[in-house]
Amino acid sequence: MQNTLIILGFVFSLFSFLPLISSPLWWIRILDFPRLHIAILLTLVLVAYAALYGVQDIGDGLMLLVWVVALVNELRFIIHFTPLVKVEALRTEHKTPANAFTMMISNVRMVNREYDRFLKLVQEVHPDMLIMNEPDQAWHDHVCKVLDKHYPYSIKKPLDNTYGMLFWSKLKLHESEIRFMVEDDIPSFYTCVELPSGDKFSLFTVHPQPPRLMLNTETREAELLLVAKQAKKVSHPAVVAGDLNDVAWSNTTKLFKEISGLIDPRVGRGFYNTYNAHIPIFRYPLDHVFYDPAFRLVSLRRLPAFGSDHFPMLVTLNYEPHREHEQEHPRADQEDKQEANELIQEGLEKGEERSQEKQNGPRAK
Repeated sequence: MQNTLIILGFVFSLFSFLPLISSPLWWIRILDFPRLHIAILLTLVLVAYAALYGVQDIGDGLMLLVWVVALVNELRFIIHFTPLVKVEALRTEHKTPANAFTMMISNVRMVNREYDRFLKLVQEVHPDMLIMNEPDQAWHDHVCKVLDKHYPYSIKKPLDNTYGMLFWSKLKLHESEIRFMVEDDIPSFYTCVELPSGDKFSLFTVHPQPPRLMLNTETREAELLLVAKQAKKVSHPAVVAGDLNDVAWSNTTKLFKEISGLIDPRVGRGFYNTYNAHIPIFRYPLDHVFYDPAFRLVSLRRLPAFGSDHFPMLVTLNYEPHREHEQEHPRADQEDKQEANELIQEGLEKGEERSQEKQNGPRAK
């Protein structure tokens, strides 16, 4: 029993420290996700060992100290998504916000065929804008029959590779584009949305590749950071939303926020875990919305499951540019900008390599 606890303690400590390495290797980046789970497991091991065996010599003391440091390392990431810290995104003080919009973000899961359950949920919450990640042609054909009647504006790119995207809006759209920023089969959308007041904001919707077995994250980092730079440069306040395939507390997301200057409404409020809807004990916040401090939060909530492995998110924001200065927002220093440029270049090169492999087949080694 003692040896088992020692092995587990060091394994969980290793899992805590490995993500500190700035590397796109999938087996390192995947450990960004379960920080809460590792913190809980490490706490149990620490308490069990201390209760059963105590500190018998200096070796035990050093070992337990390493475990405590590993635990603190995990907590310093996830604590920002608890009520123990100050909220980053302030709520509106208007009882009836006059310049607001509601957006629903939903990864429908391509193989999920619960079209009617999804449409029923959309009709219940009736968002002004709807982002769908992962729709294929079958999803497109089924939902268009209903959604086209209620949403006069749309951008559509259904695909059968789990990276399709559909977007509907009741608000007028300008300059809409389908962009392939890093890989030629993974789209993102850009559009300029006109609010009822005539004010406009820039909207970016993204769904980069996740870390998974034998697939590193160079292209994910590049796409997110390219969007961050674009969001910083546009002439209108920006909103970035979608399934980012990254957790809210990762170094990549932190760098994304610093480069873009956008804020996260979950900071100081909660995790709002959206994946995996089918496995309650393993859930992470993968579906995100980040926005310019010119907006104030009206509401943020996770919606019920409808058959996908993701829960949808629903956010309502009110445009209040005159109070922008009241909200603190992340800022990038020169080191952050240099790191972002290096990651973007590395990701673009990897994206070009993957595109060539898809066209010509893997290169012989």
